[in-house]
Amino acid sequence: MQIGPYHVRGQVVLAPMAGITDLPFRLLCRQFGAAVAVSEMLTANPRLQTTRKTRLRADHAGEPEPRSIQIAGADPAMLAAAAQHNVAQGAQIIDINMGCPAKKVCHRMAGSALLADENLVGEILQTVVDAVDVPVTLKIRTGPDPEHRNAVRIARLADACGIQALAVHGRTRADAYRGEAEHDTLREVRQVFSRTLLANGDIDSPERARAILRQTGADGVMIGRAAQGRPWIFREVQHFLSTGEYLPPPRQDEIATCFTGHIEALHAFYGESQGLRIARKHIGWYLAGRHDADATRRALMQATGADEQLALIRGYFETRSRDEAA
Repeated sequence: MQIGPYHVRGQVVLAPMAGITDLPFRLLCRQFGAAVAVSEMLTANPRLQTTRKTRLRADHAGEPEPRSIQIAGADPAMLAAAAQHNVAQGAQIIDINMGCPAKKVCHRMAGSALLADENLVGEILQTVVDAVDVPVTLKIRTGPDPEHRNAVRIARLADACGIQALAVHGRTRADAYRGEAEHDTLREVRQVFSRTLLANGDIDSPERARAILRQTGADGVMIGRAAQGRPWIFREVQHFLSTGEYLPPPRQDEIATCFTGHIEALHAFYGESQGLRIARKHIGWYLAGRHDADATRRALMQATGADEQLALIRGYFETRSRDEAA
């Protein structure tokens, strides 16, 4: 896939997710084959650019190129200034958030709420594209609500403004994450958007990825929630798209190494106190569906130190290894 001057190897991209796609998770997903990993969204409000939360979200130290930073806001000039600020800090792609359905974002007329004002969308896109010398990409939903799906018109605007890649989540703002994503709209978007197009929404398996690419004519897929606790999904999907063959599932020792390494990285990145709290949601995802992990999961949620958390994870996998060898 091509995003401005960057020839991206692979067709599977990590979706930006607030509170999830921090630097440790992005690095992990890139190691497992994500072609691009988009940061969690950064506010365009300049008053918040120096807060610890924003600085951590904007941290891309050691991240492979191209480094994609997502910005969110509703004021064209403020978004343009935020784009310039992040480029000065090393961002190589600026992604604009018009896909988040969260109420706290939409109440500020940002995220997917912007889709209801097409004139403002056009003004934002052109202002940001003109403000920076790096590729600008866009993530949207199919419209404000099922009765007003305007993704095709938004895509036409994006194409005219010079947006270099467009990701479309197959739900409207009103849908949030309810029901199944639909990708028929994306097939129509393909007819009006000439650059890299990514399908997003409910892509949780190699077969689903291939089916949606064939259905829509998109260039690649963007995976979000399906990567939670399963970062190896990127190599599984890419291998299947490239060869038509399935990779074997990861071995237990590989999962153990991935799991513990991720938790260690969170402790190091955030510090022990915050790292412990943030690790809990990832622990829940890694252990989801493992019926023999209920006691370990409860203990991990109650752990009060980084060493205790890691020892419990290692102990769980060591017990599994012994049981399997018996």
